[in-house]
Amino acid sequence: MTTPAGYPYAFHIALDGNGLNGLEGAAGVCVFRYDPDSGAYAYRVQYYDGVAGGHALSITPDRKFGFLGNAGQQLLFYDVRSLDERERVSTLRFETPDAAIKSSTHMVWLNDTQGVTAIGDGLWLLDLNRPTEAERIGGHLLKLPHAMRRTASGRYLVYGGMDHPGRGEAAEVGIFDLEKRVARRIPLPTTCWHVACHPREDRFYALSFRVRPQEGRDWHEWAMAYFKEYVFEIDAATGRILRHWTCGQDVPAHINSDVCVSDRELIYCNGGSGTIVMIDLASFASYRVIDERPGLSAQVRSARQAARQVTDAFTRGSPVPSSRHFVGALRVTRGTLLDSVYACQLSADQKLLFTANRGLNTITVYDYPANSVRLRVEMPELREYLPDLPVWTDPRLGFHHSALLSPVPAAAGARPEECP
Repeated sequence: MTTPAGYPYAFHIALDGNGLNGLEGAAGVCVFRYDPDSGAYAYRVQYYDGVAGGHALSITPDRKFGFLGNAGQQLLFYDVRSLDERERVSTLRFETPDAAIKSSTHMVWLNDTQGVTAIGDGLWLLDLNRPTEAERIGGHLLKLPHAMRRTASGRYLVYGGMDHPGRGEAAEVGIFDLEKRVARRIPLPTTCWHVACHPREDRFYALSFRVRPQEGRDWHEWAMAYFKEYVFEIDAATGRILRHWTCGQDVPAHINSDVCVSDRELIYCNGGSGTIVMIDLASFASYRVIDERPGLSAQVRSARQAARQVTDAFTRGSPVPSSRHFVGALRVTRGTLLDSVYACQLSADQKLLFTANRGLNTITVYDYPANSVRLRVEMPELREYLPDLPVWTDPRLGFHHSALLSPVPAAAGARPEECP
């Protein structure tokens, strides 16, 4: 393995193992290192015993330590260079949640050692130097907070919300004023799991994540909804919706994951539809699509993944009473039996777009804004890292949310946590 110093780009991706439900699987990190000048790349994969539901990660501004958010009520910190575990802490020592999927899936770093994450019904300030001590800085006011970002001025935390297994549909986002330590709940027409911030102004974008409860009541094992999708542009200071974008159900923009913002576009990947969508910021109307829907030959080569997808789908819903959910899922995926792109990050100089396709177990680097493929790598099978699994097992590593370490242009002036 070449030393990390030989690669200017490091794409860190949270891993949740194989299977359909990323909130119930394993927990690990993949780092993919790349040198665009030589074309050389290297990778390292690490899974952590005793942790489950690996979901999202964030990296300290000094680029020394990472946080692996998960759905298992644990705080896990790792060394960015080696991926060795530094510390893990049970969040149950601070506050007990009212649902097993209510966990610290995301964190925002305020400086090199301090970060904020959601635990139970509160927002908590954590310090790497004292990981077992934490300060509750306020309530978040949402049913089940999820993705979290910090606005351009640094004053506001903004966060999406998931539908709650017991309390139902969310249809809300939150804003927390770090100076006043006061939260605000913003009601919306749709649930929005994921958010991204404008690079220069205190406004943010909330993306609809539209699902339906199995059998009309189960919001834990939800089904993908074949509905129109939204993106809301919201002023963080006032909570006012400034603009919104919407697309018909036939546009492949369902089940979004990572979101990033260039000077010209809002960019987000869609694990359900198998695309990366790019919305023009100036008009907030026109858009472009990178389509990663696999062809027939790729689908045939991915038979083990497809078999696991179908099997897991049947564990979440019965075919007869939930037949409309199965048909809706096929419409969302455009007839494929695979999930797709869950990780996408734009380099600080806005020249390279890194993506990770969960279903195909591949990592792709695109030239941006041309969107031409520069590099595509098929990653190793899960059994190489979890050898006790049977030989016929689903080979996916389980790509989910990501962060990109890339050279920051001297004149960019961006905060490190905005382009980690």
